[in-house]
Amino acid sequence: MSPRSAPARPGDRARHDRTATGYGTGVSVRDPGLFTPASVTWQAHGDPMMWVAGIRALYLQALHPRAVRAVIENSDFREDAWGRLRRTADFVGTTTYGTTEAAERAGARVRRIHDTLRATDPDTGRTYRIDEPELLLWVHCAEIDSYVHVLCRSGYPLSDALADRYVAEHRESARLVGLDPAGVPGSRAELAAYFASVRPSLAAGADAREIDDFLRRPGVHPLLLPARALLWPHVARLAYAALPPWAHALYGRPAPPPATVTRRLRLTGAALRTVPARVRWQLPPKHILRATARLGPGSRPDPRRLEP
Repeated sequence: MSPRSAPARPGDRARHDRTATGYGTGVSVRDPGLFTPASVTWQAHGDPMMWVAGIRALYLQALHPRAVRAVIENSDFREDAWGRLRRTADFVGTTTYGTTEAAERAGARVRRIHDTLRATDPDTGRTYRIDEPELLLWVHCAEIDSYVHVLCRSGYPLSDALADRYVAEHRESARLVGLDPAGVPGSRAELAAYFASVRPSLAAGADAREIDDFLRRPGVHPLLLPARALLWPHVARLAYAALPPWAHALYGRPAPPPATVTRRLRLTGAALRTVPARVRWQLPPKHILRATARLGPGSRPDPRRLEP
């Protein structure tokens, strides 16, 4: 996606240079996908702090009573926590670094699944579709706000203009899950206005507290218990602390002062970024490595390539 223009429509880039086939997709090995290496998204999603941001998004998303009820009723997160996180990471990786066809296919799969699912309103007892635009928009905004917030606050080099470009680029990911891009925030100011408008409907009810309890101590395979005890508490506490103060107030659980949280985010980001990217990107399903093999070494995510 061009970082300064509206997202390309589906298939525009897939028509580019179809002289060879890559990774069984039927799309040229030169197809850069929906987000090109010129986008902020391509560069930023290679940063390890995206994992902390993803946990923050889960905390934030749980504050919408109907959205979290849909998760409680339709998800196996209690039994397959890591599987759910991996599937989410796979979707983000595919839509960011995959071919156009792979990204569109991932979006279509999500839309098909959502089309079949229903939940029951905890207050009225009414059955509702989980792909109602209001719910999709909440999940999208909580996710994108978490990504851009944690990246900026942890020391990733995003200027104000680049951060706004990042938010605007994700009108395309909103389209993939079924939203009209025209109704999706395209800047941090628009994101802030959206949250201000929706805050009166947010609450930390029983479902949100179940997610809170789960995120503090997720179920894992017995062999992973030592790693959970060593690493997870730090990640979960940091993700929760990075929430906005009004979210802490809703949960009723305090967080350190903002300056302390920012310092911890920067220290964590600095530590994780010392791990060589080639090592970090070996984690399955290796989206970045496949993208660089498809497009060449010049496509490797690197914040130094971001234009001011």
